Parts: sequence; structure tokens; C-alpha cells
Amino acid sequence: MSDTALQAVAAENAASESAPEPVVPALDPRRFRNALGHYASGITIVTGHDGHEPIGFTCQSFYSVSVDPPLVSFSVMKSSTTYPRIRETGRFAVNVLASDQISVSSQFARKGTDKWAGVDWSPATSGDPVIAGVLLWIDTELWAEYDAGDHWIVVGRVTELGPEDGDAGAPLLFYKGEYRHLHETDESSFTI
Repeated sequence: MSDTALQAVAAENAASESAPEPVVPALDPRRFRNALGHYASGITIVTGHDGHEPIGFTCQSFYSVSVDPPLVSFSVMKSSTTYPRIRETGRFAVNVLASDQISVSSQFARKGTDKWAGVDWSPATSGDPVIAGVLLWIDTELWAEYDAGDHWIVVGRVTELGPEDGDAGAPLLFYKGEYRHLHETDESSFTI
């Protein structure tokens, strides 16, 4: 690149560095939350074991990140009192709820109650709790954590998962502030 071109790029960079930040209009938090409620998501329970007792919370912001290495992620509010206890263990399990587990989801979403009362579970090889009847469970080691506004983005490296069998049923979904279920459709009614 010529000296003239380098000077032009440097001048452009200097101008952009001194340019004021664009003004972004403030969004009403309730409107933002309601708008994002139009995105259907599955419901999970993130669990851990602190050596004394099982711990966990309901989470709908779960997703896969990478196949190689196998990574998954979820987001959790910074105000969570459960997540710091899970963080200290350095690992967590994600339990993907089945359509008949609304009561489990609701129970783990509450604060100040025994979230494990009446909930059957067994330990993964690591000791992390696997809730009975879930569609899928994924056990992980904490890989990374990122600051994201009023939430943490947590990434885990998958170490084990189950069940091995394929047909596990239908997932529990959350859409527009309510629990929802998948409904079977006649595929012949679709046209392309």
C-alpha cells in the first residue's frame, strides 16, 4: 500500500474514532420481552451438585454452540442465587424437559422453595443430577462465561449425554408467556 493510501486510511480511522457514538433509542424492557416471546423455545433445567445437595433452575435460553469440540450454552440472570453455586462446581447438566413436565419447570422457576421436593433424579457419572423423564440430558464441564448485560452467557463442554434410545417423546415449549406442546401434523398436507 502506498504512503498516500496509508495516510488516507489513518485519517479515516482517526475521523471514525472521534465521531460520536450513534444514538440508539431506548427500548421499553416489557415491549422487548414481549417481542422476544414470539420466539418459541424449549425448556430446560440446569442442574449441579455442590457436594451437599442437588441444585438447579429453569432455563429457556439453551442452545448448541459447536460440534467439535462439543459445546452447549445457556444464559442466566446475574441476579440468580443458584447459578453461582453451580459455577463453583465447575460443571453442570442440562435436562431438556418433556411435554408432561410443566410442574417440574414451574417448581424449579420458584425462589425460596425446595426445588427438589418430589422430583426423582439420578446422578450422571460426574454426580450432576439427571431428572427422571427428561427427553435428553447433557452433562458438561464449564468451558467459558461471558458478561452480557444483565445476564451471563455460560458455555459448557459436553462430557456425557443420554438417553441412548431415540424416540423420547415431545418437548415442553414456551411461547408468548405460556407453556405449549407440539402437535402432530399430517405431512401430506404440506406442499412445496
